[in-house]
Amino acid sequence: MSPPRPPSGVERLKAASRFLRGELAAELANPGREVSDDAYNLLKFHGTYEQHDRDTATERKQRGEAKDFSFMVRVRMPGGVLTAAQYLALDALADRYGNGTLRITTREGVQFHGVIKQDLKASIAAINQTLLTTQAACGDVVRNVTATPAPRRDAVHARIRADAAMLSAALLPASRAYHELFLDEAAQAALGTEAEPLYGPTYLPRKFKIGIATPEDNSIDVLTNDLGIIALFEGERLLGYNFALGGGLGMTHNRKDTYPRLATPLCFVGPDDLRRGVEAVIALQRDFGDRSDRRRARLKYLLDARGLDWAKRALEEYFGAPLAPPRPLPPFQIPEILGWHAQGDGKFWLGVPVPAGRIEDRGTKRVRTALRAVVTRFGADPVLTGQQDILLSNLAPADRGPVETLLREHGVLLAEALTPLARWSLACPALPTCGLALAEAERVHAPIVAAIEAELAHFGLRDERISLRVTGCPNGCARPYGGDIGIVGRMPGYYALYVGGDFAGTRLSFKLHDKIAEADLATALAPLFAAFAAEREAGEGFGDFCARLGAEALRERSLPAREAAA
Repeated sequence: MSPPRPPSGVERLKAASRFLRGELAAELANPGREVSDDAYNLLKFHGTYEQHDRDTATERKQRGEAKDFSFMVRVRMPGGVLTAAQYLALDALADRYGNGTLRITTREGVQFHGVIKQDLKASIAAINQTLLTTQAACGDVVRNVTATPAPRRDAVHARIRADAAMLSAALLPASRAYHELFLDEAAQAALGTEAEPLYGPTYLPRKFKIGIATPEDNSIDVLTNDLGIIALFEGERLLGYNFALGGGLGMTHNRKDTYPRLATPLCFVGPDDLRRGVEAVIALQRDFGDRSDRRRARLKYLLDARGLDWAKRALEEYFGAPLAPPRPLPPFQIPEILGWHAQGDGKFWLGVPVPAGRIEDRGTKRVRTALRAVVTRFGADPVLTGQQDILLSNLAPADRGPVETLLREHGVLLAEALTPLARWSLACPALPTCGLALAEAERVHAPIVAAIEAELAHFGLRDERISLRVTGCPNGCARPYGGDIGIVGRMPGYYALYVGGDFAGTRLSFKLHDKIAEADLATALAPLFAAFAAEREAGEGFGDFCARLGAEALRERSLPAREAAA
């Protein structure tokens, strides 16, 4: 038997951090724009990442100047739910502390970019004044709990929203470090008595994602989570929850022992056992997850290494009782939630597309000003979606015309003005702020969509429901390995191309090409679109068609003009 491997440096840091305090207080008080590596890793747990402007880094280095450092601050909001007052407060903070934009994440949250170190504490304190938090929005803990976003006023959606809020509150770290550092709470008199009953002194081996959905609305891609919770109802009566374990899309190029994976249904828990079951899954990952190799520290690798039977037995030990097998599921669906919809209480919501999730004023498209005006004038309560869009809820029937007029006057494109490809596309921020990005994503999202739209139109497929996800690196923040088409950054200007997933989020894509120039992505897809238009079976989606033909047959049809050498 081989000896145990030593813990990673991050594990040693967490163990010595005094429950996430480290030397953060002193570092945040110091002058200068950057923090140490230790502070960088601990600040994640408090909801912020240090970043720098990669566009200017080389030029500044040549001039002998330091990098242009700033911070991304992420807000935790279970299910993406906000009040009108909270949204307006966040909007104001974008100017006060950020770069004048709000960014909707693929996990139904909000990120601020461009916050300087001297404003970090004040910005986080201001977010807390809205009754929101940044605590545990990042780091080796349970991140923002996502949930089916449609603001329907029925028992099904009310229960899902309540479950997401309950779990989000229950799974926050117990440490008071966040409150001391950012909210001026008095320091603990006796740190030796502090504990983390759920997480333990070194928290989890890696980030942990939870999503709650129903089979009728998988718009959050529930199976991409470490723990995907599928709520099962009979009418409006909750039967319980299927637990699907081991989802996660992050991987590393050229390292075959890392890979994307969809969660596997493992067990069923009753309506009153949700928190108990979730805490059992977290304890399983806490105690057995890999703490030596952070690239293989997610729950998916533990399940594949130990097996599902072992995982079920171990989970029952933590749960304290036998666990029933997962119940049969109907096919997953992804309904349209953009546009106008009746909530069920006499009011309506309007789903507004936000390209790449960036709420900003750019040229004639003044999305940020328009949304602020609608929320202010009509009292709309926003819900953010995992598709990076915004649902403006609680609008009166008489508001429909004036709201649409206001949005159009500000150049906002509504859902009916978009092709399905544009409507169902995602992009991560990537360059210039993300330190992991290998290529562009958000900044090339629009031209990539336009080029692929043109090819679809050429083959009579413009109105086909096809999902597209663009990321600047293989970590998968925009879920590129699910859905119909995935574009993953490999190096500046070049991308890996994935196809063959399904629109409903129940099958992974496969790699078609490894390094294709951005300008050739649409060209590489064109032969596939031609074949799909001519050879598809009745009711077959594009991803289904690609999966049926397989990678080898598709590669023979799709030869990119310029694929970079390995």
